[in-house]
Amino acid sequence: MLEVRIERRDGSALAVDDCAQVSRAIESRLDATRVAGDRYVLEVSSPGVERPLRHAADWRRFVGQPAVVTAGPLPGGKAEVHIVSVEGEPGGEIAVVRDERGTEHRLPLVDVTQARLAFHWKNR
Repeated sequence: MLEVRIERRDGSALAVDDCAQVSRAIESRLDATRVAGDRYVLEVSSPGVERPLRHAADWRRFVGQPAVVTAGPLPGGKAEVHIVSVEGEPGGEIAVVRDERGTEHRLPLVDVTQARLAFHWKNR
């Protein structure tokens, strides 16, 4: 099973046709090189509405959005927060987040063990 997550560079919504085009290109390469053998399953999709936040660029892109974050500096180690901003130099970035009580926390991204966007159907 090969899973590939893609996004458009221009930030616009990903269409099914985009996934199909990428899938055909990857399949062509896999078949030509046989790197995955003769039998494989390839899934190409977007990261989804609850996508992981792994890099400072992800955090910057989603400022203003809700996220579920696991980090030692948070009370209880995990909380749903709103991303306020990202500060600092490359490699030393700090996410400024606001919890449900309105308290702001400064989280060095190196201290974040897991983070993903939070999606709520009732708000859409």
